[in-house]
Amino acid sequence: MTIKACAFVRPALLLVLSAVLSACSWLGIGSSAKQKPAELGPNVPVLAVRQSWTARIGSVEGLPLEAQVNGHVVTLAARDGTVAALDGRTGGDIWRTDLHTPLSAGVGSDGKWTAVVTHDNQLVVLEGGKELWRQRLGTQVFTPPLVAGWRVFVLGADRSVSAFDAATGRRLWAQTRTSDPLVLRQAGVLLPVRDTLVAGISGRMVGFNPDNGSIRWEAPIASARGTNDLERLIDLVGRVSREGDSVCARAFQAAVGCVDTARGTVAWTQLASGAEGVHGDADYVYGTESNGLVVAWRRRDGTRAWTVDRLKFRKLTAPLALGRAVVIGDNTGLVHLLARDDGAPLNRLSTDDSGVAAAPVVAGETLVVVTRKGNVYGFRPE
Repeated sequence: MTIKACAFVRPALLLVLSAVLSACSWLGIGSSAKQKPAELGPNVPVLAVRQSWTARIGSVEGLPLEAQVNGHVVTLAARDGTVAALDGRTGGDIWRTDLHTPLSAGVGSDGKWTAVVTHDNQLVVLEGGKELWRQRLGTQVFTPPLVAGWRVFVLGADRSVSAFDAATGRRLWAQTRTSDPLVLRQAGVLLPVRDTLVAGISGRMVGFNPDNGSIRWEAPIASARGTNDLERLIDLVGRVSREGDSVCARAFQAAVGCVDTARGTVAWTQLASGAEGVHGDADYVYGTESNGLVVAWRRRDGTRAWTVDRLKFRKLTAPLALGRAVVIGDNTGLVHLLARDDGAPLNRLSTDDSGVAAAPVVAGETLVVVTRKGNVYGFRPE
């Protein structure tokens, strides 16, 4: 059982903390570790891929990490405060800095500015690897900041959303909500869609005016149910799948759904019991369930296109739709490439044995994978 999934917004008694740890197990977090993973069988590489480089960032164990890609540059952060921009073509450093303080969320970047949040709730922004400014926040943060439109947006653990001027650090606005007693200690949903800032607030996708923080629309992916705080925990989790105005996301252990962000309306929702985000393309939305099933939903209406169980009882990352493949990491350090159309195995890649820490990303023609030890691998098609 892992205990990192649930976190308090405010201090609580040990009796309550014990209940949270039990609930994490009950909700399915780490449940795959209690079952013997399915046998994978021999690897038959239908799609030829080779490892082209390796690099190191430092341990990311316990850090809700999202690798950020801008062109061929991959920006990463480590738990100890190391932040680096790597050349996705070679794995070499473009810049690297040490903030000398542990991080709670990282990393956001638009290629010019890079933002992280420290354990003592400071938002730190760098430019070219040099610290530009930092601002004290009034809440914990587990979602990487969003850097877009000369601004830095922060989604707090208390469901607040704030905006800062990227160049100066001046606070532009803050939107607060009544906070729930519990939140997930993992990345939520925060992204730009045309002229709207889209954030996950509990089980709802919310569209904000990025200039002043006013709410334009709200669309529910899932509704809270149950009789206690644990059963009502339904945060939206990153990553998401965006195709034009269609944004699809997962509500933790409750549902997967798509929203038309131009209208602010729900296109569809389907019950789903996963804890990681989704990815997709114009035809499908792909996700991994807590028991290791991999599912493809049709984007137009949410019906299931296919389900595969060959990765059952492996703790899987959110997927990446890339070329012919759906790319998924697991907690043994393997990277699985499945066919987009039917989930058939295309190849299986190896990293170290600490497990894949974050959803894979692509920089140019390079597939980039980060492990919990902080090793970074670059793979390219042959």
